Amino acid sequence: MSTMRRTAAHSAPARYAPGALTAAILVIAASGCSGTPHYSPPPTSHTYYVSPRGDDRDKGSSPGTAWRTLARAERVALHPGDRLLLKGGARFSGTITLKRGEAGDASRPVVIGSYGRGRATIKATGSPAVSVHNTAGVDIRNLTLIGKGTAYTRDTGIDLYSDLRNGRKLDHVTVSGIDVSRFQVGIAVGGGAGRTGFKDVTIRKARLHANKDAGLLTYGPTFDPRDPGYAHQNVDITDVRAYRNPGDPTANDRHTGNGIILGGVRDATVRHSSAHDNGKRAGAEAPAGPAGIWAYDATEVLLEHNTAYRNHTGSRVDGSGFGLDSSVSDATIQYNLSFHNDGPGFYAYSRHVNGAHTDNTIRYNISNNDGRKLPSHGGVAVHGTDIRKLAIYQNTVVMTASPNGIGPALQLERGETGVTVRNNLLVTDGSPLVAAEPGLDPRDVVLQGNNYRAPQGKWKVSWAGLAYYALPDWRAATSQETAGDRPTGLTARPCFTGGTLPDVRSAADARLLVPDCDALQGKGLDLRKRFDTAPGSTDYFGRTVGTPPPIGAARPAAD
Repeated sequence: MSTMRRTAAHSAPARYAPGALTAAILVIAASGCSGTPHYSPPPTSHTYYVSPRGDDRDKGSSPGTAWRTLARAERVALHPGDRLLLKGGARFSGTITLKRGEAGDASRPVVIGSYGRGRATIKATGSPAVSVHNTAGVDIRNLTLIGKGTAYTRDTGIDLYSDLRNGRKLDHVTVSGIDVSRFQVGIAVGGGAGRTGFKDVTIRKARLHANKDAGLLTYGPTFDPRDPGYAHQNVDITDVRAYRNPGDPTANDRHTGNGIILGGVRDATVRHSSAHDNGKRAGAEAPAGPAGIWAYDATEVLLEHNTAYRNHTGSRVDGSGFGLDSSVSDATIQYNLSFHNDGPGFYAYSRHVNGAHTDNTIRYNISNNDGRKLPSHGGVAVHGTDIRKLAIYQNTVVMTASPNGIGPALQLERGETGVTVRNNLLVTDGSPLVAAEPGLDPRDVVLQGNNYRAPQGKWKVSWAGLAYYALPDWRAATSQETAGDRPTGLTARPCFTGGTLPDVRSAADARLLVPDCDALQGKGLDLRKRFDTAPGSTDYFGRTVGTPPPIGAARPAAD
């Protein structure tokens, strides 16, 4: 997948070191001054109101003296602690901008939001609805933002951007209770040259839909593997829905129709969020396709307890649920559910030979009936070049027939080093359980302790151009599914609660993939003891797993 770049940095406010205020008082006392110390009151802050029934000639200092237009509000500089509130339920045209010299204090953020009942709506006219440029210390809350005309082709609903060149991070932005639609990107957090960007960014309870290229995007300058740097740090995304962002059928220079993209960031988390029904109109001539939730040029990323489903692609690649794209390191994808995506449910990909895609983990996830349009890409796919130290364990992957065929549960391409695949439950209906292309060095990819099941078809593994129809034959020919001199791996029936081959169509349906017998309980390899891998203490459903663990993402229901 090619990466997408668009086009926010201010130092944290000065704070007293521990004990500094006490020391200052002692100095005053020692000076012999008989008066009591004087403390300045906190700086004055203002609240400004805007209402369709207001008057731009008024003061704007109360609901009764509200301004009428955003253009009037734009003429006032917003300082730390100020609030700009729009009448709830009302609609306004224009934009709200904060620039360098405004806001700037993380401890006293400027608030932009609604007052009264309901959310105010901003209909942007050829610009972002809210723009924060080269400053921070801002809370944006309880607004509906709608693009109009050219906003759909070039603008962002909420645009946070820094092109400062001092390398410092602008501190604190919170976005909450927001609905954004009909822009090129719903919310964008960007940094230009000099590695400037934002830190401590929180985005929660946001609905991002009908945006052309992406629901949410963070990005930074071009990644340099010789001197890795990231524009943003400490980004927390919770309860965000990115859905029905359709893509651009005319785009042939970029991928469009994404859900949530994390680029140019260190220490980012996406939790309890979803990306679904994106990319339906993505261009067929695009160099790459979109995906649900994915990261690139990033480190220390955590994607957990999310869902991605019915994401599409117009091209011959991508359309995936979750992904770790080029130059991602120390990242974890865990406890996520993926189903009915055009491409793989989970993927790792790198197009650069730079050593920067390394030390990543995909564990305790469920993929059900992914690869609907691109079955050859599999439920879990590892492809591209120069992927290093990737651990894939304790996942459940079930693939059944689609109009386009059936993909493998696991697809592997050459160009990998130190990839381990352990304790996964892999199930297919008549397709290879594993498809590994010719040229893949078996020393670079190790499969151990997995359960391979083809309940309604012929058991098959396709490995380096050869087909194997029984686990012992594959093991003998390739040395896969061995640990030391002992054989590993099973072909046991998983006894799914939902039947032989369940079909997940909602998050609640994940329970259908819980084993209903003990065939796999305690049959996994002890990852900590054998391989010094931290195995995780709970399964996909939050239930404690024992030692050794079960095979797959879920402990049996009967246990």
